[in-house]
Amino acid sequence: MFPTVRCLTVTELNSYIKNLMDSDELLSNVWVKGEITNFKEAISGHLYFGLKDSSAVLKCVMFSSAARKLLFKPENGMKVMVQGYVSIYTRNGEYQLYIRELHTMGLGDLHIAFEQLKKKLELKGLFEMSHKRTIPILPSKIGIVTSITGAVLHDIITVARRRNPNIELIIAPASVQGAEAPEEIAKAINRLNQLTALDVIIVARGGGSLEELWAFNTEKVAHAIYDSVVPVVSAVGHETDVTIADLVADMRAPTPSAAAEMLVPSLQQLKEKLHKQIVKLQHNMNAIIETNKLKIGYIAKSKVMRNPIVNLDQFKQFLDYASNRLENRMQNLVAQYQKELQKYAKQLHALSPLAILQRGYAICKTHDDKYIYETSQVEIGNVIKVILKEDSLVCKVMGKERC
Repeated sequence: MFPTVRCLTVTELNSYIKNLMDSDELLSNVWVKGEITNFKEAISGHLYFGLKDSSAVLKCVMFSSAARKLLFKPENGMKVMVQGYVSIYTRNGEYQLYIRELHTMGLGDLHIAFEQLKKKLELKGLFEMSHKRTIPILPSKIGIVTSITGAVLHDIITVARRRNPNIELIIAPASVQGAEAPEEIAKAINRLNQLTALDVIIVARGGGSLEELWAFNTEKVAHAIYDSVVPVVSAVGHETDVTIADLVADMRAPTPSAAAEMLVPSLQQLKEKLHKQIVKLQHNMNAIIETNKLKIGYIAKSKVMRNPIVNLDQFKQFLDYASNRLENRMQNLVAQYQKELQKYAKQLHALSPLAILQRGYAICKTHDDKYIYETSQVEIGNVIKVILKEDSLVCKVMGKERC
């Protein structure tokens, strides 16, 4: 007989253990470090992987709601530190760590994310030099994408106006920091692309930490710059700061102020350069004029210019001489070709059948005007024609004899 005890189902037991785990204070909020193994990403966006050390492996799951907040993509072999809670999946009785946060150990999340995105975009060809557009030398209309509250915009306007007061600046305001910044920057670039006669776009932000510059290390901003029809100059942070936007842009400026310096030529310097070119052109033209004056003077004093009739008579005499030579040459050639023609005519006549007839030979033909070469072509009694030197005979074959 079985003892009278309560017998639990598998589901009941798993649920009981799950309640114990869920009520445990330590297991409800635990930090664990280890190395990622067997990483898989489901279509739903959930992440499944193992977290291992030298002796054990812990099953982990990170739901899509938490995974979407990651700046980088987890990979096998990556050493990480995670925060979450331990519970049991009642369906199969396995306990696992449900992760809320995941951070890399070493370089840091942002550095890993930067390198991953850089590699991804490089493979897509967004950094190719062949795609870089030419920056205009003398732009007349410049678009600016930056925050309207910072000092960056003031610096760009000040430098641009100082160098050329006539330059037209079109400002497309956008947040340059925070969660909304990438979307606003991309939209601002797209809006400027809708304008006509815009020569170049400056995408700018002041210096800051990697976290503060992160909007310019996003895929959305990178594609907006890459897809821009108008050339884009990236002026983000200080000279030592390198962002994804710098790598995609058609030109990189070390600072926002430097971007204005590079794009807007100084009107005063242009005037001075133009004046130098005018002076140089005038000097060269005067030198050419003086040289040609000397040449004209030399030609005017020459014999041909003083008495052109003499040269003309000489040319007439040369023409007569050349005409006589040509006529004599033609006569000699005609005489030579006539002799050769007579020679070939004699040779051709010697081979003519008429010449053979003149030597006493005759040509025989059948009644249908075919030449007779042998006796088998005719029969006794046939009528044939015998052609002589001047006349012909109509004969009848009386017999055949062998020579």
